Amino acid sequence: MPELGPIEIMVVDFDGYRFKGEILPELERLKENDIVRMVDLLVVRKDRSGALAILTATDLGMQEMLEFGAKIGSLIGSGIAYDDSTVEGALAGLAMVSTGHVFDESEARRLAADLPNGFAAAVVILEHRWAVPLRAAVARAEGKIVSEEWLTEDRLAALGHQVESREPPPPGGNGHGSGH
Repeated sequence: MPELGPIEIMVVDFDGYRFKGEILPELERLKENDIVRMVDLLVVRKDRSGALAILTATDLGMQEMLEFGAKIGSLIGSGIAYDDSTVEGALAGLAMVSTGHVFDESEARRLAADLPNGFAAAVVILEHRWAVPLRAAVARAEGKIVSEEWLTEDRLAALGHQVESREPPPPGGNGHGSGH
């Protein structure tokens, strides 16, 4: 299987599930430009009476989904300190996606249980394809990515509060070190 880009799980909720037709065209644009690939999508809508509508979608064919499951499972398994962990992890990953989706009916029911009537929620797993060439360049340079983190608006705001609560730099200082 080709190298994977960073994988993101995004959860979005909608009050009243009033869609304006803006999300799917933008997602299609990102996919057409090979910026993202939709690994799996689960949309759950609960009408005012509590009746459920469930939608799933993926950009992956069955073979790609099985390869994805094996890759993810082997990565998870490689974090376990047993000799057969990679094989066991790959098998667990394959079982996870054997239906062609990461999300199954139990996830849909779990999401629906927390969803008020008249709401909808979507959970999407996106692979960020734009990062694949960057990762390959790092590997060719014999570098190793040791940490990756997505910064949400809330996380950035928290960082801002941390900076704001620090004492100001000494008089005449620029806050960027000693200047040596």
